[in-house]
Amino acid sequence: MALRIIIVDDHEVVRLGLRTLLDRHPGFTVVDEAATVKEAVRKTLLLRPDVVVMDIRLLGGSGIDACRKIVEQAPEVKVIMLTSYAEDEMLFDAIAAGACGYVLKQIGSDDLIWAVEAVGRGEALLDPALTQRVFARVREAARREHEESFASLTDQEMRVLAQVTEGKTNREIAGALFLGEGTVRNYVSSILKKLSLTNRAEAAAYAVEHRLKEFL
Repeated sequence: MALRIIIVDDHEVVRLGLRTLLDRHPGFTVVDEAATVKEAVRKTLLLRPDVVVMDIRLLGGSGIDACRKIVEQAPEVKVIMLTSYAEDEMLFDAIAAGACGYVLKQIGSDDLIWAVEAVGRGEALLDPALTQRVFARVREAARREHEESFASLTDQEMRVLAQVTEGKTNREIAGALFLGEGTVRNYVSSILKKLSLTNRAEAAAYAVEHRLKEFL
C-alpha cells in the first residue's frame, strides 16, 4: 500500500516540485498540500496521511508548532521536517515537538525519497550533516549533568572522594594528600552528607557513575 503524504510549504513552487518528485514514486501518493500552520493541522487531522513533509518556516507560524499540534492529536502520523535551516535550536525544538525526521532542502531527490520511506516505516532520521552536532550536544549535556553532581563539593573533598573510590583507608588518604587522619574523617563525613549517601561504598559507586575523574 502506498504511503499517503501531505506536503506543507509556504512556497507554491516548492510544493509543486516536491509533489512532482514524490508522485513519481510508485510507493507514494500525495493526498494534499498546505501553506500555513492552520491549514496543515486541519488537513492532516482530516485526511490522516502516513507522512507529513513539513517546512519549518510557514505562513501564520512555525512548522514546529504545526508538528506539535499534529503529533498531539494524531500520534500515528509521522512528520519529517524539510528545511533550509541547520540551526541547532530549530533541530532540537523539532525533535521535542515530535518530528520523526529532520533533513535539509539541499538533500538530493533520491535521498529525500529514501528519507520519506524511512520515516514512513517508523524510523527516526537526521540529515547526516546534523548528526555529529546532535551527538556533540548530547555529550555536552551529559558532561554538565555529571559536573553538577559534584557542585556541592570543594576541590579538596573531590580529591578525597577520588581516593575513597580507589578503596583507600582514611590513613592511606591522609598520607597521599598530606592531611591529618582526623581531617580526612571529617572530609568523608562531609562528602556523605552533601551527596546524601550513607557509606563509603555508596560514595565510591556515585563517583564512578558520575565520572569524577573527568573533573579532577
